[in-house]
Amino acid sequence: MPGPTTATVERDTVAPARSGLLISVMVIAAFVMILNETILSVALRDLTVDLGVSTTTVQWLTSGFLLTMAVVIPTTGFLLERFTPRQVLLASLSLFSAGTLLSGLAPGFEVLLAGRVVQACGTAMMLPLLMTSVMRLVPPERRGATMGTITIVIAVAPAIGPTVGGAVLSALDWRWMFWIVLPLAVAALVIGAIWFRLDGEPRKVPLDVASVLLSAVGFGGVLYGLASFGEGGGEHPVPPWLPIVVGVVALVVFTWRQTRLQREDRALLDLRPFTHRSFVVALTLTALLFVCLIGVASIMLPLYLQTVLHTSTFVSGLAVLPGGLVLGLLGRPVGALFDRFGARPLVIPGAAAMAAALWLFATLGPGAPLGAVIAINVLLMGGLGFMMTPLMAESLGVLPDHLHSHGSAILATLQQVAGAFGTAVFVSVATLGSTGSGTGPDAAGLRTAFLVAGVVGVLALITSLFVRRAPGAAKA
Repeated sequence: MPGPTTATVERDTVAPARSGLLISVMVIAAFVMILNETILSVALRDLTVDLGVSTTTVQWLTSGFLLTMAVVIPTTGFLLERFTPRQVLLASLSLFSAGTLLSGLAPGFEVLLAGRVVQACGTAMMLPLLMTSVMRLVPPERRGATMGTITIVIAVAPAIGPTVGGAVLSALDWRWMFWIVLPLAVAALVIGAIWFRLDGEPRKVPLDVASVLLSAVGFGGVLYGLASFGEGGGEHPVPPWLPIVVGVVALVVFTWRQTRLQREDRALLDLRPFTHRSFVVALTLTALLFVCLIGVASIMLPLYLQTVLHTSTFVSGLAVLPGGLVLGLLGRPVGALFDRFGARPLVIPGAAAMAAALWLFATLGPGAPLGAVIAINVLLMGGLGFMMTPLMAESLGVLPDHLHSHGSAILATLQQVAGAFGTAVFVSVATLGSTGSGTGPDAAGLRTAFLVAGVVGVLALITSLFVRRAPGAAKA
């Protein structure tokens, strides 16, 4: 098959220094793009007033971004086979820049959401490109450390999004969140056009439109239904359970169709990575991890700080910054430990720390000291830091070369679906559990959401016990 041959040629012919430059270009671009997943989280309260929409509606600026990525990312397996890495990179950055401009000019919620969707289309193409390129350019014995750098992008960017957003909102209008990012996006596009030269061997693989539509209906239906549960009962044009049922059926048909198409090497998303046990375990843990990273750390925690502790957007942004820094600092050291010892000695303690932090969040109330909140968030991010890099490196490392692009697409898709799922579920639970008459979550509702997150943490800890990687580097 063409995949292994292409990967081997690239790994053998691209000099290490140039490999580092190519990866650096993608890392910087991806950091700017993924920062936008959560940069609006601290502005949700302001946006509900400014745009005249409810809390559960405005949260689609975040979950809609993630949902769009979940719909688009499955097509990247096809894109990475059909086009060269350079073409995919330039298309990704062009879409992101256009979406950022549209968001900055948006006169209302609908146009702002459209701009976020265009941004997400560009971001969705970048993640699998970054992970697949690492598997092609980096030898197995150094992949853990390199994946640690990618952790900074995938985990730290959304973690510090609220900090950046809070800093901007402390002095400027919410539109400046996009005006500040736009020059960075355009600069990344120019640098990529000049420096990025990584050519593959494209194949004329047909795009299965039916699979794209099934993916969109499946993920969109499930997440729209989940988000709708948080809104007032009896006010929906359709019952919230209906889109969930339609979505689940569509995903079942999508899966069936991919298993048939992959026999002819025409699947939109090749599902053969699921035949590898270590990939499945790592994927499950990654999904649970992102439910908490996006749903709790990036959405519910800023809401708690502003709604219950009544901190400003700037202070709430600063409060989550130490946790984001811890997550970033752990990336490469944990990756180096993975290269030496494997995943299990790192993932199990990380899952335990994550579960403990989530249950500690559930004990917080209106009188909780800000220092305690910051400390618990640092514990949470430390746990996530010990899990993120080993899970990414192990999940892709067990796959053969020709499945790397599809494995990367599956991993990136599940990350975004899990993030959108966590956002929808926790906002809905917090709204439904609130006892006050306000339109948004109160202390009781947020505590209920943290309790649900604690249960997710326990599930992650149990799942981590099934990680059975032998010590040593991931296999090619």
